[in-house]
Amino acid sequence: MTEMISRRGLLAIGAALATSVALPSSAQDPKTLSDHMRHMNEIPPDAPKVAMLIYPNMVALDLIGPMTVLKILRCNVQLVWKDKQPVATDVGIPLMATQTFDECPAELDVLFVPGGLMGSIACMNDPVVCAFLADRGSRARWVTSVCTGGLVLAAAGLLKDYNATSHWAVADLLPLMGARHVDQRVVHDRNRLTGGGVTAGIDFALLLAAQLKGEEAAKRVQLIIEYAPAPPFHNGTPAEAGPERVAAMRKGRVSMDAQARAAALAAGKRLGYTA
Repeated sequence: MTEMISRRGLLAIGAALATSVALPSSAQDPKTLSDHMRHMNEIPPDAPKVAMLIYPNMVALDLIGPMTVLKILRCNVQLVWKDKQPVATDVGIPLMATQTFDECPAELDVLFVPGGLMGSIACMNDPVVCAFLADRGSRARWVTSVCTGGLVLAAAGLLKDYNATSHWAVADLLPLMGARHVDQRVVHDRNRLTGGGVTAGIDFALLLAAQLKGEEAAKRVQLIIEYAPAPPFHNGTPAEAGPERVAAMRKGRVSMDAQARAAALAAGKRLGYTA
Protein backbone atom coordinates (compact mmCIF):
# COMPACT_ATOMS: atom_id res chain seq x y z
CA MET A 1 0.00 0.00 0.00
CA THR A 2 1.42 3.36 -1.05
CA GLU A 3 1.83 5.82 1.81
CA MET A 4 0.36 9.32 1.36
CA ILE A 5 2.52 12.33 2.23
CA SER A 6 0.54 14.73 4.39
CA ARG A 7 0.28 18.45 3.70
CA ARG A 8 2.33 19.05 6.85
CA GLY A 9 5.00 16.70 5.54
CA LEU A 10 5.16 18.54 2.23
CA LEU A 11 5.57 21.85 4.02
CA ALA A 12 8.39 20.39 6.11
CA ILE A 13 10.17 19.12 2.99
CA GLY A 14 9.76 22.52 1.31
CA ALA A 15 11.19 24.32 4.32
CA ALA A 16 14.17 21.99 4.43
CA LEU A 17 14.89 22.54 0.75
CA ALA A 18 14.57 26.29 1.11
CA THR A 19 17.09 26.21 3.93
CA SER A 20 19.59 23.96 2.18
CA VAL A 21 19.39 25.66 -1.23
CA ALA A 22 19.19 29.30 -0.25
CA LEU A 23 19.36 32.01 -2.89
CA PRO A 24 22.42 34.26 -2.92
CA SER A 25 22.00 37.22 -0.60
CA SER A 26 22.17 39.65 -3.53
CA ALA A 27 19.15 37.94 -5.17
CA GLN A 28 17.17 38.36 -1.95
CA ASP A 29 18.04 42.04 -1.60
CA PRO A 30 15.02 44.14 -2.71
CA LYS A 31 17.26 47.11 -3.47
CA THR A 32 19.45 45.01 -5.80
CA LEU A 33 16.37 43.77 -7.63
CA SER A 34 14.83 47.24 -7.91
CA ASP A 35 18.13 48.70 -9.15
CA HIS A 36 18.36 45.97 -11.77
CA MET A 37 14.80 46.50 -12.97
CA ARG A 38 15.23 50.27 -13.03
CA HIS A 39 18.37 49.89 -15.13
CA MET A 40 16.59 47.55 -17.54
CA ASN A 41 13.67 49.94 -17.97
CA GLU A 42 15.50 53.25 -18.04
CA ILE A 43 15.73 54.72 -21.53
CA PRO A 44 18.93 56.68 -22.21
CA PRO A 45 18.34 60.16 -23.67
CA ASP A 46 20.09 59.21 -26.90
CA ALA A 47 18.38 55.81 -27.26
CA PRO A 48 17.34 54.93 -30.82
CA LYS A 49 13.59 55.40 -31.31
CA VAL A 50 12.03 52.14 -32.50
CA ALA A 51 8.39 51.76 -33.60
CA MET A 52 7.31 48.12 -33.93
CA LEU A 53 3.95 47.57 -35.61
CA ILE A 54 1.57 45.13 -33.99
CA TYR A 55 -1.68 43.97 -35.55
CA PRO A 56 -4.38 41.29 -35.22
CA ASN A 57 -3.34 37.76 -36.18
CA MET A 58 0.38 38.53 -36.22
CA VAL A 59 3.07 36.00 -35.29
CA ALA A 60 4.27 36.84 -31.79
CA LEU A 61 7.78 35.44 -32.24
CA ASP A 62 8.36 37.70 -35.25
CA LEU A 63 8.13 40.56 -32.78
CA ILE A 64 9.51 39.09 -29.55
CA GLY A 65 12.88 37.97 -30.97
CA PRO A 66 13.84 41.37 -32.41
CA MET A 67 12.24 43.21 -29.50
CA THR A 68 14.37 41.27 -27.01
CA VAL A 69 17.56 42.21 -28.85
CA LEU A 70 16.59 45.87 -29.13
CA LYS A 71 15.54 46.12 -25.47
CA ILE A 72 18.87 44.68 -24.31
CA LEU A 73 20.51 47.22 -26.63
CA ARG A 74 18.69 49.89 -24.58
CA CYS A 75 16.58 51.21 -27.45
CA ASN A 76 13.38 53.18 -26.91
CA VAL A 77 11.01 50.47 -28.16
CA GLN A 78 7.33 51.28 -28.68
CA LEU A 79 4.60 48.99 -29.98
CA VAL A 80 2.28 50.86 -32.33
CA TRP A 81 -1.21 50.22 -33.67
CA LYS A 82 -4.38 52.16 -34.47
CA ASP A 83 -5.56 51.97 -30.87
CA LYS A 84 -4.56 50.46 -27.55
CA GLN A 85 -6.95 47.54 -27.54
CA PRO A 86 -5.22 44.13 -27.25
CA VAL A 87 -4.57 42.39 -30.55
CA ALA A 88 -4.63 38.61 -30.94
CA THR A 89 -1.49 36.71 -31.92
CA ASP A 90 -0.87 33.26 -33.32
CA VAL A 91 -0.07 31.77 -29.89
CA GLY A 92 -3.06 33.27 -28.11
CA ILE A 93 -1.05 35.81 -26.11
CA PRO A 94 -2.56 39.26 -26.73
CA LEU A 95 -0.36 42.30 -27.28
CA MET A 96 -1.26 45.92 -26.62
CA ALA A 97 0.18 49.01 -28.25
CA THR A 98 2.09 51.52 -26.18
CA GLN A 99 1.48 54.20 -28.80
CA THR A 100 -1.27 54.82 -31.33
CA PHE A 101 -0.43 55.86 -34.86
CA ASP A 102 -1.13 59.47 -33.90
CA GLU A 103 1.17 59.23 -30.86
CA CYS A 104 4.06 57.66 -32.74
CA PRO A 105 6.90 60.16 -33.35
CA ALA A 106 7.25 61.47 -36.88
CA GLU A 107 11.01 60.88 -36.83
CA LEU A 108 12.14 57.32 -36.10
CA ASP A 109 15.42 55.48 -36.06
CA VAL A 110 13.73 52.17 -36.82
CA LEU A 111 10.35 51.25 -38.29
CA PHE A 112 9.67 47.52 -37.98
CA VAL A 113 6.88 45.28 -39.28
CA PRO A 114 6.51 41.63 -38.15
CA GLY A 115 4.67 38.92 -40.06
CA GLY A 116 1.70 36.58 -39.81
CA LEU A 117 0.21 35.96 -43.23
CA MET A 118 -3.51 36.52 -42.66
CA GLY A 119 -2.85 39.58 -40.52
CA SER A 120 -0.32 40.81 -43.07
CA ILE A 121 -2.89 40.49 -45.85
CA ALA A 122 -5.33 42.58 -43.84
CA CYS A 123 -2.64 45.25 -43.35
CA MET A 124 -1.77 45.23 -47.06
CA ASN A 125 -5.42 45.95 -47.84
CA ASP A 126 -5.79 48.59 -45.11
CA PRO A 127 -5.22 52.17 -46.38
CA VAL A 128 -4.80 53.51 -42.83
CA VAL A 129 -1.99 51.07 -42.03
CA CYS A 130 -0.29 51.61 -45.39
CA ALA A 131 -0.52 55.40 -45.06
CA PHE A 132 1.01 55.30 -41.57
CA LEU A 133 3.89 53.09 -42.69
CA ALA A 134 4.51 55.14 -45.84
CA ASP A 135 4.66 58.33 -43.79
CA ARG A 136 6.97 57.11 -41.01
CA GLY A 137 9.00 55.01 -43.40
CA SER A 138 9.71 57.99 -45.64
CA ARG A 139 11.81 59.52 -42.85
CA ALA A 140 12.98 56.58 -40.73
CA ARG A 141 16.72 55.84 -40.60
CA TRP A 142 15.94 52.14 -40.97
CA VAL A 143 12.89 50.52 -42.55
CA THR A 144 12.72 46.86 -41.54
CA SER A 145 10.64 43.71 -41.42
CA VAL A 146 10.62 40.01 -40.67
CA CYS A 147 8.65 37.28 -42.43
CA THR A 148 5.50 38.47 -44.23
CA GLY A 149 6.03 41.91 -42.75
CA GLY A 150 8.08 42.42 -45.91
CA LEU A 151 4.88 42.18 -47.97
CA VAL A 152 3.31 44.87 -45.80
CA LEU A 153 6.27 47.19 -46.30
CA ALA A 154 6.08 46.57 -50.05
CA ALA A 155 2.33 47.26 -50.11
CA ALA A 156 3.05 50.60 -48.43
CA GLY A 157 5.45 51.45 -51.25
CA LEU A 158 8.54 51.22 -49.05
CA LEU A 159 10.45 48.54 -50.97
CA LYS A 160 10.28 50.02 -54.46
CA ASP A 161 13.58 49.31 -56.21
CA TYR A 162 15.04 47.69 -53.08
CA ASN A 163 16.39 44.18 -52.62
CA ALA A 164 14.27 42.42 -50.01
CA THR A 165 13.01 39.12 -48.70
CA SER A 166 10.02 37.64 -46.90
CA HIS A 167 8.76 34.19 -45.89
CA TRP A 168 9.82 31.68 -48.54
CA ALA A 169 6.26 30.72 -49.48
CA VAL A 170 5.27 34.25 -50.54
CA ALA A 171 8.57 36.04 -51.19
CA ASP A 172 7.95 35.71 -54.94
CA LEU A 173 5.14 38.27 -54.54
CA LEU A 174 7.57 41.09 -53.68
CA PRO A 175 8.30 42.01 -57.34
CA LEU A 176 4.57 42.57 -57.90
CA MET A 177 5.01 45.61 -55.63
CA GLY A 178 8.26 46.92 -57.03
CA ALA A 179 10.82 45.11 -54.85
CA ARG A 180 13.60 42.79 -56.00
CA HIS A 181 13.38 39.45 -54.24
CA VAL A 182 16.73 38.11 -53.01
CA ASP A 183 16.71 34.57 -51.63
CA GLN A 184 18.67 35.17 -48.44
CA ARG A 185 17.89 34.84 -44.74
CA VAL A 186 18.46 38.56 -44.17
CA VAL A 187 18.72 41.13 -46.96
CA HIS A 188 20.39 44.51 -46.46
CA ASP A 189 19.95 47.18 -49.12
CA ARG A 190 20.86 50.74 -48.09
CA ASN A 191 18.57 51.53 -45.15
CA ARG A 192 16.24 48.59 -45.75
CA LEU A 193 16.78 45.43 -43.70
CA THR A 194 14.37 42.55 -44.23
CA GLY A 195 14.37 39.06 -42.74
CA GLY A 196 12.91 35.79 -43.91
CA GLY A 197 10.66 33.49 -41.87
CA VAL A 198 10.08 33.68 -38.12
CA THR A 199 13.44 32.56 -36.78
CA ALA A 200 15.34 34.96 -39.05
CA GLY A 201 14.15 37.66 -36.67
CA ILE A 202 17.08 37.23 -34.30
CA ASP A 203 19.65 37.20 -37.12
CA PHE A 204 18.01 40.32 -38.50
CA ALA A 205 17.94 42.03 -35.11
CA LEU A 206 21.62 41.36 -34.38
CA LEU A 207 22.59 42.82 -37.75
CA LEU A 208 20.40 45.85 -37.02
CA ALA A 209 21.99 46.15 -33.56
CA ALA A 210 25.42 46.33 -35.19
CA GLN A 211 24.20 49.14 -37.44
CA LEU A 212 22.72 51.05 -34.51
CA LYS A 213 25.39 50.59 -31.84
CA GLY A 214 28.36 48.83 -33.44
CA GLU A 215 29.48 45.24 -33.83
CA GLU A 216 30.78 44.86 -30.27
CA ALA A 217 27.41 45.90 -28.83
CA ALA A 218 25.66 43.41 -31.09
CA LYS A 219 28.04 40.62 -30.08
CA ARG A 220 27.41 41.41 -26.42
CA VAL A 221 23.66 40.96 -26.96
CA GLN A 222 24.26 37.71 -28.84
CA LEU A 223 26.21 36.35 -25.89
CA ILE A 224 23.59 37.49 -23.38
CA ILE A 225 20.84 35.62 -25.19
CA GLU A 226 23.19 32.70 -25.97
CA TYR A 227 22.31 32.77 -29.64
CA ALA A 228 24.19 29.82 -31.10
CA PRO A 229 21.60 27.96 -33.20
CA ALA A 230 22.08 24.24 -33.71
CA PRO A 231 18.82 22.89 -35.14
CA PRO A 232 18.10 19.18 -34.64
CA PHE A 233 17.01 18.83 -38.27
CA HIS A 234 18.24 20.45 -41.47
CA ASN A 235 14.78 21.16 -42.78
CA GLY A 236 14.35 24.91 -42.33
CA THR A 237 14.46 26.02 -45.96
CA PRO A 238 12.85 24.70 -49.15
CA ALA A 239 16.28 23.58 -50.35
CA GLU A 240 16.88 21.59 -47.18
CA ALA A 241 13.34 20.20 -46.98
CA GLY A 242 13.23 19.01 -50.58
CA PRO A 243 10.53 19.32 -53.26
CA GLU A 244 8.15 16.68 -51.92
CA ARG A 245 7.87 18.18 -48.46
CA VAL A 246 7.59 21.71 -49.87
CA ALA A 247 4.83 20.61 -52.27
CA ALA A 248 2.93 18.96 -49.43
CA MET A 249 3.15 22.13 -47.36
CA ARG A 250 2.01 24.31 -50.23
CA LYS A 251 -1.12 22.17 -50.61
CA GLY A 252 -2.22 23.33 -47.18
CA ARG A 253 -1.58 26.99 -48.01
CA VAL A 254 -3.43 27.34 -51.30
CA SER A 255 -6.21 29.62 -50.02
CA MET A 256 -3.91 31.82 -47.91
CA ASP A 257 -1.33 32.21 -50.65
CA ALA A 258 -4.05 33.08 -53.17
CA GLN A 259 -5.28 35.84 -50.87
CA ALA A 260 -1.72 37.10 -50.46
CA ARG A 261 -1.28 37.22 -54.22
CA ALA A 262 -4.55 39.13 -54.65
CA ALA A 263 -3.44 41.65 -52.00
CA ALA A 264 -0.04 42.02 -53.68
CA LEU A 265 -1.62 42.56 -57.08
CA ALA A 266 -3.99 45.16 -55.65
CA ALA A 267 -1.12 46.94 -53.91
CA GLY A 268 0.96 46.81 -57.06
CA LYS A 269 -1.86 48.38 -59.02
CA ARG A 270 -2.12 51.19 -56.45
CA LEU A 271 1.61 51.72 -56.71
CA GLY A 272 1.55 51.76 -60.51
CA TYR A 273 2.86 48.27 -61.24
CA THR A 274 1.33 45.60 -63.43
CA ALA A 275 1.61 41.85 -63.01
